[in-house]
Amino acid sequence: MDLHSLADRLSGRASKYDVSGDFPEEDFDDLREAGLMGLMVPHRLGGAGATFAEYTDVAMRLGSGAGATALVFNMHASVTGALAHTPDELVRQFGAPESFFASRDRVLAAAAKGALYAVAMSERGIGSRLSQVRTSYERTGSGFRITGAKTFVSGAGHADAYLVAARDSSAAEPRVSYFLVPAGPGVEVQPAWDSLGMRATASHDLRLDVEVDEDALVGGIEGAALLLAQVMPQWLVASYAAVYVGVAQAVLRHGVEHLRERGLHTLPLVRARLGRADSQVAAAELVVRRAARQVTDDPGSQETNRWVWRAKLIAGDTAADVAFSVLEAAGASATRRGHPLERLYRDARCGALQPATSDVCADWLGACALGDDPDEVARW
Repeated sequence: MDLHSLADRLSGRASKYDVSGDFPEEDFDDLREAGLMGLMVPHRLGGAGATFAEYTDVAMRLGSGAGATALVFNMHASVTGALAHTPDELVRQFGAPESFFASRDRVLAAAAKGALYAVAMSERGIGSRLSQVRTSYERTGSGFRITGAKTFVSGAGHADAYLVAARDSSAAEPRVSYFLVPAGPGVEVQPAWDSLGMRATASHDLRLDVEVDEDALVGGIEGAALLLAQVMPQWLVASYAAVYVGVAQAVLRHGVEHLRERGLHTLPLVRARLGRADSQVAAAELVVRRAARQVTDDPGSQETNRWVWRAKLIAGDTAADVAFSVLEAAGASATRRGHPLERLYRDARCGALQPATSDVCADWLGACALGDDPDEVARW
C-alpha cells in the first residue's frame, strides 16, 4: 500500500474516530501492515532504516489523512527514532554500559514486528517541562521503582511500553532520566481525554507505581534527559512539525472541494484567501523539509537546531492560521460537526499548543537572533 492510498484510507475514517474519541485501531492495523512501525528501525533489525527526512515525508502524508493518527505515530517514531539515531559514540560518552545496546536492539526489533511505543512526559500543572517533573524514581535491589502521574499520553492503553520521564527522588537538583516502562501491572490508564482537537489520539492520563529492571533505564544513563533535550531537540520539537504541515495540506484540499461544491470559488476574496493559504502552506513545508535535511545531514549542530525550532514555530502557526482563514471563506455550513473543515480547524489549532509551544519557539529564536544563548533560559 503506497502512502497516498494509506492517507486516503485514514482520511475516510478520520471523522468516525473524531466523533467517538476512540483510538484508531484500524489505522494502526494499516500502519503495521505497511511496515511503518519499524520505519526508524535499522535494516539489520528488520526495519526500514529511515532518516529523519524520510520520517518527515511519511508523517506529512499521514497528517494529510488523519492528524490524530499521525500524531500518535509521531510519538512512536520519536521513541524509535531517538533510540536508533543517537550515535553509539555519543551514548558511550554519556557513560552508557555496553549492555544498553543489546536492550536497545530488542526494543527496536519489537517495533519492527509491530510494537507501539508512547511518550509519557507531560504532567498536570507543568506541561512538558522536564526540569519540573514530579514523577520520581528510586533504586531498588534489582532496578527502579517509579511513582507518579502523567497526562497527555497519546495512545494510552494501546501502547506496549511508555517512555517515562522521572526525576531521581534522592537528588537535590533536577536529575531527570528516561525509562521505557512496559504496559501492565503498576501502569494504570485513567480515561480523561475529551479535547477540542486531536480527539482520536486517546491521550489519557497514566498513574504509575511500578518496578522495572535495569534495562528499562534508557541509555543505561541517569540524568541525561535534560542534556539530550538541548543537544538534539528534533524529536521533542520538530517531529510534530511535519504532522501539522500535513493537516494544513488537508485543509487546503477539503477547502477547495467545499468552495467548488458551493460555487464560492468564483469570488475574488475567496480566491485571494486560498492563494495566501497556498503560499503559507508551501512555505511551511519548505522550512520543515529544510529542517529535516539538516537533522539528517548534521544532527545536533547549532544551525540545525535553529532550523528545528523554526520548523515547529512555522508549522504550528501556519496550520492554525490557514484553517481559520479557509473555514471563514467556506462559511457557516463548514462549521457543522462532521464537516472535514470543522474537524481540521480543531486539529490544526492544537499545533501551536504542543511542546514546544509557538511562544517558546519564538522566544528561543529571538534570543538566538540577538546573539544570546537561547538555552540559558530553561526551556525544558
